Amino acid sequence: MKNSLSPHQFHIPVMGIAYTIDTPLKVAHYGINSSISIIEDHLIEKLRAYYYKLNDQEYVPISKNVVNYRAKRITDYLNLIGAEVKRKVEEVKTAAFSSTSEITKYFEMLPEVFELKQKYLQFIHLEDSSEKEKLESELRNQVKAGAIEVNIMTKVDREQLDENKEPIANGSDALQALKGYAESDLENSTLVFSAGMNPRLFNYLSSFKTFQPDNDGNFKKAIAIKVSDYRSALIQGKYLAKRGIWVSEFRIESGLNCGGHAFATDGFLLGPIMEEFKQKKKELETELASLYRSSFAEETEIPALPELKITVQGGIGTLEEDNLLKDYYEADSTGWGSPFLLCPEATNVDNETLEKLQKAKEQDIVLSHSSPLGVRFNYLKGASGEDFRRKNLLRNRPGSSCPEKLLESNTEFTKEPICTASHKYQKLKMKQIQHSDLSADAKAKAANELFQKECLCTGLCNSVAKNYDFQFVKKMDFVTVCPGPNLAYFSGKYSLKELIDHIYGRTNVLSGYRPHMFIKELQLYIDHLKELLDSTDFSNKREAKKFDKFSQNLEEGIEYYKQIFFSNKITEQQFLTDLLICESRIQEICKKVEAA
Repeated sequence: MKNSLSPHQFHIPVMGIAYTIDTPLKVAHYGINSSISIIEDHLIEKLRAYYYKLNDQEYVPISKNVVNYRAKRITDYLNLIGAEVKRKVEEVKTAAFSSTSEITKYFEMLPEVFELKQKYLQFIHLEDSSEKEKLESELRNQVKAGAIEVNIMTKVDREQLDENKEPIANGSDALQALKGYAESDLENSTLVFSAGMNPRLFNYLSSFKTFQPDNDGNFKKAIAIKVSDYRSALIQGKYLAKRGIWVSEFRIESGLNCGGHAFATDGFLLGPIMEEFKQKKKELETELASLYRSSFAEETEIPALPELKITVQGGIGTLEEDNLLKDYYEADSTGWGSPFLLCPEATNVDNETLEKLQKAKEQDIVLSHSSPLGVRFNYLKGASGEDFRRKNLLRNRPGSSCPEKLLESNTEFTKEPICTASHKYQKLKMKQIQHSDLSADAKAKAANELFQKECLCTGLCNSVAKNYDFQFVKKMDFVTVCPGPNLAYFSGKYSLKELIDHIYGRTNVLSGYRPHMFIKELQLYIDHLKELLDSTDFSNKREAKKFDKFSQNLEEGIEYYKQIFFSNKITEQQFLTDLLICESRIQEICKKVEAA
């Protein structure tokens, strides 16, 4: 797969809707891969207007009256980003090798283990002019752009209706986003699907030849799927392979130790999950390749397929953790997300929110019920989105006007889907709660959970609008931000070079105690287990069995971590101390169940 040629050993995952909406323009010319969310076409249209004006080019609006307007907006925006990245790469290639130039920055940020970095270090110490000139030419030719990846959250797939209120064929939000990406000029690119299977979206992939490899097995546009365990990878990979679509990468993400939406596993921890991928990678690759080849007619010549990539993200914070994932678990790349929210050179965070992120501690980043989709959501307390939501509640008008409507999915009270963060839904749901047979405490709990729902479509977009001085939605300029828990251990405002130097172990920007990423995830799962303890009806055999299985999987994960600690895969003594504390916490929770 072409984008495996990136000179860096990490990627910047998608963050929210807008935080990485133009990150490739900021980092791709340094060879760094990064992801754009393309589901919010209104924001993309605003960015089109902004960048055309910035580049002194004519901006031609793409109206909602245009057929396939969502796809066309996305296509044009991605083409604009791609062209600008190419221009920046050429500028880097032709820059002088001075102490502050872009080409010097490009090479200084590379990892020492990369052969090109060693050539650069050789170059700057050379005195022979002819030899230096030859090496300089070689270095310039080796400057490569990082991949422009795009992300589609599969669950965000609202139907679009025609004038007769009938669904438009292939007109839903996710399908239009896919069409927009497929018809763009991007190469050396990857489409990342997150949030699970969407059969009609996956089926639509085969409509586009751009997702097929060339004769050498290379993809202009490759497919990656974000998964939380091996079973999910196998199911989704097989589904696509049977339809002639090759998954080039499975991007494993921690179920809870991540930013944005959190999809908790049944107590399966990242270490054991990575171990299973490591042990079964060849088996997975062979099975998917067989199904893929069987999907073609016998006379069709099938090109060679690239090796399947396994990458991982979610709570990585040190070089040692990064090395563990690459050296022991054999991950092809790692994703570093939340720390880049503190790097204005890489992401779009407005100044007010940036200050709050810098000050955030463990207790400020919570696993909330804020998402209208009903999926748990990692969330920064104290951001202006929370203030907006509470003010509406105090005015006895809970919820939002729902201007963007991307997350409309609930038909509990209406024929057409509405958003659970909307005024309409919250009014209807609250009426239902008040007239229910629930106890007073249960009613209060249900109301509290209901009123946590927040207008994410707007809140996750406003930071870039503030930075670039345009209005996204009138009278709704609040910001929601969704960092992973790992952000609590980073507190600076970092330059791109500072953060990359930290990733590669050339400096350390952390201060104070920070638990190992495996321990932090385990702690989050124990908190989740405590929630299950409170919500499980143990007289119901099915619920009781589910709780037991969850706690058993955590205990098995702890035994696994003991093994890798004692085999010196992890050398920090604090890891074992923290692990034993976690084990004790689980035992205490299980004793409460036995005593009940």
